[in-house]
Amino acid sequence: MLTYLEITSALLGLELSDKPVIAHASLKSFGYVEGGAQTLLRAVLDSVGALIMPTFTYKTMITPEVGPPNNGIAYGTEQDLNAMAEPFTPNMPCDRLMGVLAETLRNLPEARRTLHPIQSFAGLRAGKFLAAQTIQNPLAPIAALAEEDGWVLLLGVDHTVNTSIHYAEKLAGRRQFVRWALAPDRIVECPGFPGDSAGFNAVAPYLARDTRTIQAGDATVQAIPLERLFVRVMDILTENPLALLCEREDCERCNALRNL
Repeated sequence: MLTYLEITSALLGLELSDKPVIAHASLKSFGYVEGGAQTLLRAVLDSVGALIMPTFTYKTMITPEVGPPNNGIAYGTEQDLNAMAEPFTPNMPCDRLMGVLAETLRNLPEARRTLHPIQSFAGLRAGKFLAAQTIQNPLAPIAALAEEDGWVLLLGVDHTVNTSIHYAEKLAGRRQFVRWALAPDRIVECPGFPGDSAGFNAVAPYLARDTRTIQAGDATVQAIPLERLFVRVMDILTENPLALLCEREDCERCNALRNL
């Protein structure tokens, strides 16, 4: 059984107590944690300066009949999903892919959440970072973190969930996509939607020197400074514009990037 004190002691070894971080987490990767997600979240909050996490809501998304070309989407093919789409509200639970820790953070009374209808973030002690988000630049909170020596914290997960790599792709000039979401009174066009992340573990060897790693229970926890991550990813994509794409033949977003 893993306790709050054991997790906190391990996380403090990363020396992030005065740093703002964006975190991604898998609770089950830690093994049995006394108190579950609440304990893990408290340990993280007590080990960093400020915290944000993605609280994305994919069930708001709809697919139109037509749209921009080479947009990594098959128009007119998702009528059933469109019928099940729900309008975004500030209290909408985040997608299960975000993990239970993100939903636990979102539910804290003192937490704040942005209002992007697909790519919202929740945070604590992070108001100025969350305020950077716009509909045109959904990943701006990550840029704001980086400007203040922010870090990405991977709690028992790998780079395939590392949203900050998507922002680095944008900096490198990689194409982003347009998606659409339901709001209570309209359909919202949402530019800046990223590509697929299944190939992102290829970045790990390039980040090895910049990565702090500790063990907490059964989980490997990694911390990477955002500025170094941006530089490494930009270097990789400058050398090979097709790097970090996934290998699935049916991946519409990766195929759209290959077809540029």
